[in-house]
Amino acid sequence: MTFQPEQLIRSAADLAMSLRDLRKRAGLSQIRLAQRCAMSQTKLSNIETGRVSPNLVDVELILRALEASPDVTAEVMSLARLAHTEWQGKRASWRRGLEKRQAELAGLESEARILRYFLPAMVTGLLATPEYVRASLSGSPGDKSVTIARKLERQAILYDTSKSFTFLLAEQAVRWPVLHPAAIAVQLDRLVSLSRLPNVRIGLLLAGPALSRGPMNTFTVYDQRLATVETFTGRIVFQDARDISEHVSIFDTYERLALFGEESRNVLTQWATLFRS
Repeated sequence: MTFQPEQLIRSAADLAMSLRDLRKRAGLSQIRLAQRCAMSQTKLSNIETGRVSPNLVDVELILRALEASPDVTAEVMSLARLAHTEWQGKRASWRRGLEKRQAELAGLESEARILRYFLPAMVTGLLATPEYVRASLSGSPGDKSVTIARKLERQAILYDTSKSFTFLLAEQAVRWPVLHPAAIAVQLDRLVSLSRLPNVRIGLLLAGPALSRGPMNTFTVYDQRLATVETFTGRIVFQDARDISEHVSIFDTYERLALFGEESRNVLTQWATLFRS
């Protein structure tokens, strides 16, 4: 499904209006339709006025009760999925302050127990050295000292053994010349060190073997409740269970192809030696 960011703003209102119009065209009252869906009339009213965002099960129940055609069902379900998606533009994040974004990420990390990071382009802040963090923010406006400090503070979460972290890094992400070679070698050393933590798994996706699909975007999955996808101009936040499951499935596919443990540490150590030389 493709969309423009402004669609995400309209989708919730469009969904409410579409469900209301379908009910009226079917000649059903709210009370009658609510009975067919085994939900309260109050809930249905709130859905139709946009005060409540229905989950996909609610929408499917309503469409089935209205005997909607396959084409109408597909269109409305697309709206429902968009209503559970959020666009966060990079410029808006800059205006709010980059340190606020760090507070949001810290909140997501503290609430989640199983965290998955797919990294085809760069090393994420949780794994980064201070020098790498500073370099990764070079394109951001304003004073970045507070943001750098917040990013480094967030790294303490890696030592919480009640949580499980899996990081999948493409070879490009690890070797991309964000820093001078000696500093990249230090970053590689840090990855080796962190991979020895009992609750942290760092997997490498080497450039050599053929992969069935290209690594299109950086994304993170928090438990089974939320997924975020990074783009050049912002991030997309998915809360629909189907979108989250799809990202978990993609992650699992790549995880089966990655090197872990001593295999990944040996490769990282070899690369660090090359960068030092």
